[in-house]
Amino acid sequence: MNKNITRVASLLLAFLCLSPHAFAFGSKPIEPLGQRAEQGDIEAQVDLGLNYCKGIGGVKKDYKKGFRWLSVAAEKGHSDAQCNLGLLYFNGHGVKKNTAEAATWYRKAANQGNAIGQYRLGISLHNGYGVAKDEVEAVKWFRKAAEQGCPPAQRNLGFCYEKGSGVKQDYSEAFKWIRKSAQNALPDGQCALGFFYTKGWGVDQDYAEAFKWYRESALNGLPDGQFLTGLRYKNGRGVKKDEVEAYAYFHLASPRHDAARQERDLLKKHLTKEQIAAGQRRAKELQTQIEAKSLAK
Repeated sequence: MNKNITRVASLLLAFLCLSPHAFAFGSKPIEPLGQRAEQGDIEAQVDLGLNYCKGIGGVKKDYKKGFRWLSVAAEKGHSDAQCNLGLLYFNGHGVKKNTAEAATWYRKAANQGNAIGQYRLGISLHNGYGVAKDEVEAVKWFRKAAEQGCPPAQRNLGFCYEKGSGVKQDYSEAFKWIRKSAQNALPDGQCALGFFYTKGWGVDQDYAEAFKWYRESALNGLPDGQFLTGLRYKNGRGVKKDEVEAYAYFHLASPRHDAARQERDLLKKHLTKEQIAAGQRRAKELQTQIEAKSLAK
């Protein structure tokens, strides 16, 4: 996968109307990093700026300092810095919120081939954030990022094909790109792929395969996936019916998913106390599994 993606990619649980605006990067010791940044080392300037934005590497979170260092590197033409500077403008972190300025910096990064910059520019164009709304142009940038292996861009390109947004509707193409995002471990891409198998969009209808992808997204921590996995266990669609397992997945999703909480409470009415206790234990096991999987990434 492109090194720009692994450095700044942020994979969120949002579709076309939302942006994955979060930083993802490692921590480095502040002293040598700060010295190198002051001496003009552009990579150190980027890393120091990101450390301040996240509050890691021995520094307290300080968006203004993060903005300062990312601005220095961005002005020198560093695409990762440009992409993240756009993010700061978009969210109003360390600087007054300015979606037009955000789009400007995303475009600078995108024009250098930065996949995350291309993806974020596509988000801005698709939604009209700081630029004139242009779904056709948005598809162009989603495609550029998707072809570099950017999972959220692959997902969004798939949704554009599914909805006929900025491109002719084509379920086969939609399925192709959604599947790529799922295979690249994007949780909401996995959940979407399950839905495509459920509906038979661009692929033969297959409830067992749908269940497989719903559960994969569930085990990657996606509440929608946990809810849909619970429904499959409850109804026995694509998997053997198991109300205790259904209860466990509903219970797992319930703090962040109203429908899952409602389904859990309905199911609870006709389960025994022993079954409820077993479901709660199973939910704890699943949560432990999810946390371990997250730490292993």
